[in-house]
Amino acid sequence: MSESKEKLKVLFLCTGNSCRSQMAEGWARHLRGDLIDAYSAGIFPAGVSSRAKKVMAEAGVDISDQASKHVADLVGIDFDYIITLCDNARDNCPIFPGNAVIIHRPFHDPTFCIGNEQDVLDEFRKTRDRIRDFIVTLPQCLPPK
Repeated sequence: MSESKEKLKVLFLCTGNSCRSQMAEGWARHLRGDLIDAYSAGIFPAGVSSRAKKVMAEAGVDISDQASKHVADLVGIDFDYIITLCDNARDNCPIFPGNAVIIHRPFHDPTFCIGNEQDVLDEFRKTRDRIRDFIVTLPQCLPPK
């Protein structure tokens, strides 16, 4: 992408905008901020998970200033891509005006992990790392608009 071209506007969408989409937004800003203007939102925003903040900080990415948003709050933005990170978000994704390409890339939701705190944090770390591995492929892996 040439430097004269604007950054791609990418929305990461999941159910609660508490974990997966927050991680994706954080990784995209951290790893691809020169190419991607990253946003995140949820169908039913639930606040940013303290565990998501913790495991992202462990990886050197601060998402503590990010906020959980409802997808309707972002309807006025002309997104290039909307990436749904769970089936619920895919099935309930609102129609956005414009020509956004919708991509479904589901990731396991670690908030449903049951076990001791270490087990739960390990699940958050696995999801964090899988999302990072996906984000590093952006924008090259995105279909053309």
